Amino acid sequence: MNELIKAKIDLLSSRPGVYLMKSEDGTIIYVGKAKSLINRVKQYFTRPQAGKVFRMVREVYDFDTIETPSEKEALLLELNLIRKYYPKYNVLLKDGKSYPYIALSKSGDPFLKIAYKDNDKRFKYFGPYPNSQACYKTIDLLNKLFPLRKCQNIHLEPCLYYHLGQCLGPCVKKITKEEYEPLIDNINRFLNGDSGKIKESLKKEMMEKSAALEFEKALEIKQTLDSIDRVCSKQSILLQDHMDRDVIACSLREGYFSLAIITYRKGNLLGKNIFVLEAFDDIEEEIIDNVFQYYLNHSLPKEIVVSSLELKEKLSYLLDTKVVSPTRGIKKDLIMIALENAKNGLDEHFLTARLEDDSLSLLEELGSLLNIKTPLHIELFDNSHLQGSFPIGAMVVFINGQKAPSLYRKFNIMDSDGKDDLKSMEEVLRRRYSRLLNENKKMPDLIIVDGGENQINVAKKVLLDLNLNIPLAGLAKNEKHHTNGLIYEGELFSLDKKSRLFLMLIRMQDEVHRYAISFHKSKRGKNLTHSLFDDIKGIGKRRKEMLMKTYPSLDSLKKASKDELCQIVPSNIADEIIAYLDNDGKRRDE
Repeated sequence: MNELIKAKIDLLSSRPGVYLMKSEDGTIIYVGKAKSLINRVKQYFTRPQAGKVFRMVREVYDFDTIETPSEKEALLLELNLIRKYYPKYNVLLKDGKSYPYIALSKSGDPFLKIAYKDNDKRFKYFGPYPNSQACYKTIDLLNKLFPLRKCQNIHLEPCLYYHLGQCLGPCVKKITKEEYEPLIDNINRFLNGDSGKIKESLKKEMMEKSAALEFEKALEIKQTLDSIDRVCSKQSILLQDHMDRDVIACSLREGYFSLAIITYRKGNLLGKNIFVLEAFDDIEEEIIDNVFQYYLNHSLPKEIVVSSLELKEKLSYLLDTKVVSPTRGIKKDLIMIALENAKNGLDEHFLTARLEDDSLSLLEELGSLLNIKTPLHIELFDNSHLQGSFPIGAMVVFINGQKAPSLYRKFNIMDSDGKDDLKSMEEVLRRRYSRLLNENKKMPDLIIVDGGENQINVAKKVLLDLNLNIPLAGLAKNEKHHTNGLIYEGELFSLDKKSRLFLMLIRMQDEVHRYAISFHKSKRGKNLTHSLFDDIKGIGKRRKEMLMKTYPSLDSLKKASKDELCQIVPSNIADEIIAYLDNDGKRRDE
């Protein structure tokens, strides 16, 4: 921190506002908002920082601030300034598009159309549809089912739709309001999730055509019924109150967070949006900023369901709509659905990010980094247990950077206490490489264990006992238990979290975790009646089921942040879980 920054920090007020971080040449490199400018700006220069924040702070030479009347005005100003300057350390939510609605005209000869705004009072709107393809398929089906006017401008002669029986023909005759009413009623029912009467009518007609030996027409009706099933299958979750609402949850991992926004309109599930972003600031503030950004471009529902009271309070202040944070019931189930989607979004990000990468070039980069020959054959190991019960080991193999499932191996831990990860790892490695030696099979080019120096030392001892010289590395974790590099020959090789090599290693790590957890779950099966959750007050049967479904292994539970746990249990119980894990499974009062 230079003298200029020190002097300017002392002059800051405790009012809300926006701060602009500048590099030595005056370029704005970051824009942020603060409830208290002095408290927020001071944190950057007086607290230890890591990753992206550390890199940004190193570049800061000067800063400016703009005070605002409230935190809400600060947030609006922050977004406007980001859009003006595009600072390199800011990331805007990459979703400025509008989602389509199905619009039904209210007067005259009614017709359906796709609309991207819902502000024309001449139309009734259904949606929005996050999946635009589903929206277009739905309106095509409606136009086929109901003989409304298809042309926005009335012609003097009947068109093809009239001759096909898909239009009543207002161009050649007057259609009364009474004739349109049953069509409008059926369209409203269909778009509000009730397709039962329409299907029943079509099935009856199909049977009549079939009985009359009109098989081609019967087949056309059958195809229409199939189309209804395909369209309505995406709306399988129906809420009986028929309210417009969004459900929001997030998941954190490896310095990234995933924001899931599930859209319900008229009680129907219409789709989801998943945003995966690199965490930079306070995670709760980032979630609030991005949710606020989202609703600058999308219509507000009547209700937003969130996972914590803190989010509820903040968003209630910022957004002009009802925000709730349920603790039980169907809305809590909706939160769990959103959380599962957020977690899946992170998994997909790490598993599929940059699939165009040249695996061989990345393996060459890894070999160059560790100063070993290109590791074309890599074996990774992981252990899993729950409080020592059902301990297992797992190994996955990557050949030329690609998964080789036929070479994967499972190990039931036999000789050690399941709680002792080091002894378990020693047993697994000894069994694996003793067998390869006895069968005179090819050894890998690189072994990777999912642990730090302790697991590496255990693995080295096994290789030394077997007189094997195989390069051995460990996946290094930071204090937040996030993977941040490789340990090899006693040296930490830090990796940029945006690098292709880092993402490839994360994909490998995910695969061995997935394989270990799936084996562990199949082994414990229905016999697992006791868990660490039984030792924590306030976790009943329902919460236990949700926790065990979301975190199937002890390792996945340890990686969960308090914010993530608070989406399932109250804050005080989340604290108890974290304290329990930090205390090696012992109660605080023991």
